[in-house]
Amino acid sequence: MAKDSIKVGDTVAITATIRKRVTEDRVSVLIPSYHQPHSIVDTTPNISSGQKIELIGEVLRVDDDTVTVGGKDLGITVKRSAVRLVTSHVAPKRRSKAT
Repeated sequence: MAKDSIKVGDTVAITATIRKRVTEDRVSVLIPSYHQPHSIVDTTPNISSGQKIELIGEVLRVDDDTVTVGGKDLGITVKRSAVRLVTSHVAPKRRSKAT
C-alpha cells in the first residue's frame, strides 16, 4: 500500500475474526494489530467462532505507521497494513466568487 494512499476522511475496512458470542447482541472480535479485547454489536443468530467479518469506519487520524479508525463499533488505532481502502475522501470544491 502506498504511504499516502490513506488519508483523513477515507472510508476503510478492517477484517476481524469472531472469537465468541459475549451476550445475546454482542460478539467478541480479534482485530489484527490491535492488542486489546474488542466487542461489537451483532444480532446475527448464526455466527461461529473463527468467522471473518468486515468492520467499516472513517479514518480520523493518520500517523507514520498507524491509522485511527472511528465508526459505529470502532474507535481504534491499528497498523496501516490492517486496513483496506473502501472509498477515498474527496474534498468539496470551492465556489469561485462571481465578480
